[in-house]
Amino acid sequence: MEHAPDSHEGRCSCGFVRLRMASAPMIVHACHCTWCQRESGGPFVVNAVVEAARVTLLQGEVHLVVTPSASGRNQKIARCPRCEVALWSHYPNAGERICFVRVGTLDAPARLPPDVHIFTSTRQTWLPLPEGALAVPEFYDPAKVWSAEARARWAAARA
Repeated sequence: MEHAPDSHEGRCSCGFVRLRMASAPMIVHACHCTWCQRESGGPFVVNAVVEAARVTLLQGEVHLVVTPSASGRNQKIARCPRCEVALWSHYPNAGERICFVRVGTLDAPARLPPDVHIFTSTRQTWLPLPEGALAVPEFYDPAKVWSAEARARWAAARA
């Protein structure tokens, strides 16, 4: 099946769930917070921030799991009901109209390198960041980091 060149397809580990992001994300975060480390079992997680309306299930279904978060407001993680791989999250500050798609679940994750490394104050010290990478100790001001198009997409999705 043909799809747009800036779309991205992916799947869970068992293949029960297949998804498509219909466009490029607004931004890609490499989050080094201790919560993401714990939830992923790795030193960070890479999330592509995209409108939920641009994420389509091509196959299968997901189960939303509510998990604790540092804010105390929880997050909802969309998981495959069979292999339980996390495919995307909905964070309380963004709501369910925004998906934070796990880049590692995409068929070509190298197409979406991080635009910004966040919460680097808690990154694993043995993990060097790429030279010249945009990195912030906690979070950042989207008005200073996001493109005007990305900010407009965010506003439209949240309206």
